[in-house]
Amino acid sequence: MSANLNPQSTYSISDLSKEFDITTRSIRFYEDQGLIKPKRRGQTRIYSLKDRVRLKLILRGKRLGFSLAETRRLFELYDADKSSTSQLQTMLDLVEEKKASLQQQMDDIKVVLMELNSAEQQCKSALEESVK
Repeated sequence: MSANLNPQSTYSISDLSKEFDITTRSIRFYEDQGLIKPKRRGQTRIYSLKDRVRLKLILRGKRLGFSLAETRRLFELYDADKSSTSQLQTMLDLVEEKKASLQQQMDDIKVVLMELNSAEQQCKSALEESVK
């Protein structure tokens, strides 16, 4: 993702596609999901700075493991309460849930690795015995 040091007031779909290194189809998908709402000039979509920021947040949320439904929930909270207190609390709750989920996955992976190491040792031992 390139940093845009001089943000403009409007963007085309190709501007955002290049800036965030995603397809125009992905951007239209986020629009279809109601996460961004560009204005239209004829058939051309005109994206605002707000749409650009939202797209950046969608992609960041995706990298952090947030679903589009969770991202939508945060956007709805922000739109309803500009003070962002409830949005921040919800974000904290979601972060805690994600951390707990990732910790569980990490624990599960450790168990599977131990089981694989054990199976590997058993196979190596059996091979050594069969060679003797």
